Amino acid sequence: MDEQSNRSASDPNTSASQAKNRMYGALFGIAVGDALGVPFEFRSKEDILKNPATEMIGFGSHNQPMGTWSDDTSLTLCLADSLLNGYNILDVAKKFIAWKEGKLWTARGDVFDIGITTAKSISELKHIIESAQIGELTALRYQAREQDNGNGSLMRILPLLFEIKGLKPAEQFEKIWEVSALTHKHIRAAMACFIYLKLAELILLGLAKEQAYTEMRNQVSKFWVDSNFPDSEIIHFNSTILHDIRSKSHNELRSSGYVIDSLESSLWFFMEKDNYRDTVLSIINLGEDTDTGAAIAGGLAGLYYGLESIPEDWLLNLARYDDIKSLIEKIAWRYLD
Repeated sequence: MDEQSNRSASDPNTSASQAKNRMYGALFGIAVGDALGVPFEFRSKEDILKNPATEMIGFGSHNQPMGTWSDDTSLTLCLADSLLNGYNILDVAKKFIAWKEGKLWTARGDVFDIGITTAKSISELKHIIESAQIGELTALRYQAREQDNGNGSLMRILPLLFEIKGLKPAEQFEKIWEVSALTHKHIRAAMACFIYLKLAELILLGLAKEQAYTEMRNQVSKFWVDSNFPDSEIIHFNSTILHDIRSKSHNELRSSGYVIDSLESSLWFFMEKDNYRDTVLSIINLGEDTDTGAAIAGGLAGLYYGLESIPEDWLLNLARYDDIKSLIEKIAWRYLD
């Protein structure tokens, strides 16, 4: 991987091809991880380890056919779809509303899984738009509550990478918080997204995993100083930034709906495992919010290892495989070609 990355840095054609492969891996990585986790959602770690996830299966917790993905992938694809026409927060909000009403990017025509915060927030978006108070969409962050720290923005934020890569950190954070705040308004949720996307940006540049993680921690720490990021919030990122996430033991990890738990567990498994398959299955076997954990970790693993790292049978069993592939082709054309 390191030698290949070094070669690609001096070969623009190889670099562009590799970037496209990473893009395919990232977005399919989210969808496949999500679909793998859907049948196991809500099960405890103790229960799931009696019959751990080893392959893609159907039914289970939500009684959905094999390959069915949930709101994690739906909202990711809505964001990606919106970015085809450039960054427009109103259009992103409209696409989220269309999904909630079953009109856009559902796996099989209906919405079977939606978080409480996400559901309430999208209803709020609809009210704002119908009231013609469009400016409120960029001011949502100022209405944040402690409860707005679920993982519902982290699970869908990865497509924004292709829009913000290369921008100054302050500009990146501005857009990240704006997109995050459509459903999860708190600065902590936005910072979790920033950390995740900063690591993804460095991976996209071709850095090896260890180098990308170290550099991400350095860049985030510098951004905190430059932006006077609140100490009261920095403390929540002790395990991921101030310390190496791998200093945590496996038993300390959780895959709950809390954004910090999701960030920590996804980074831990990404750093500890050496392939896509083990990364997503391992986080699913933590139990709890299995689809979201596997979607978040799967996005990083797919980005790093590339599309070929995802088992072919998992891809081919994925709901709307051709539609997702077509969308990724359009994104690649916009941002990479």
